[in-house]
Amino acid sequence: MASPVSPIESRANLGIALVLASQLVLLILDISAKWLSVEGMATTQIVFMRYGMHLTLLLLLFLPVSGFNVMKSNNWKLEILRGFCLLGTTGLNFLSMRYLPLTVTSAILFTSPLLICALSGPLLGDKVGWRRWLAIGVGFIGILVIVRPGSEAFQPTALLSVGAAFFLALFSILTRKLAGVDSAATQQFFAGATPVILLAPIAFTDWVWPTQPISWIAFLIMGAAGLGGHFLNSVAHRFATPATLAPFSYLSLLYLALASWLIFNQPPDQWFIVGAAIIILSGLYIWLRERQLSKPEVTPVNEPA
Repeated sequence: MASPVSPIESRANLGIALVLASQLVLLILDISAKWLSVEGMATTQIVFMRYGMHLTLLLLLFLPVSGFNVMKSNNWKLEILRGFCLLGTTGLNFLSMRYLPLTVTSAILFTSPLLICALSGPLLGDKVGWRRWLAIGVGFIGILVIVRPGSEAFQPTALLSVGAAFFLALFSILTRKLAGVDSAATQQFFAGATPVILLAPIAFTDWVWPTQPISWIAFLIMGAAGLGGHFLNSVAHRFATPATLAPFSYLSLLYLALASWLIFNQPPDQWFIVGAAIIILSGLYIWLRERQLSKPEVTPVNEPA
């Protein structure tokens, strides 16, 4: 078993706040990708543009400040593997959006906390207690309530979201392992450069430019949203473990449900509302548990007689 990887600072509440902020920013990314998929743009083109803009903005922001140090890693193999996992998550997730509503794809995607808990022990040496396992298991029940076995979520295309969840779990584990190794800027450089290099040979096959002004906005804003969201997520992992942070990413289900309703006219049904409530309650329990564990123990002092 690997030795435990400790956060740079044990500040779970700050890590949770950063994750919640990252989910709001990444909502813009998901909406843009869904919009371009509905417009008929190829998935490889959407993913390439998402990371191409991500990489361009990162270099414009950090090269004048850090120079080429932003490209230097203390563990470049892990950085490349992390970038590959992010590409797998994004590619499969964007492809599934073409066929399924945002609420369904995101619900399946957020089975990843279960995988994170399963992998945190052997890969990170983290100890996941039975209470946290129980809370995450309850969150998983909430997901089952949303997708309902036998419904459209269990069409063969739903397997794309299952694959995306697996890659997301590995990505989160690797983010944690790299939290004390490379800066957030270096992590984001490799997260953008790896997909761009891998997709470059095929991305320009039958390239199609957007035809509407709103599609151009979605086309260009994806990179900024992806960079900002993942930067916040990388910083969050410096303050708490993946098993602590993962359940709070469930809250993005609410953001996505609202966007699916207002933008794509796919309102959530009553099952989604019930499942989302279960998921949120499980996340709140873990937050309260972390607050309790983070309080210093007070040793009673015997007063002199």
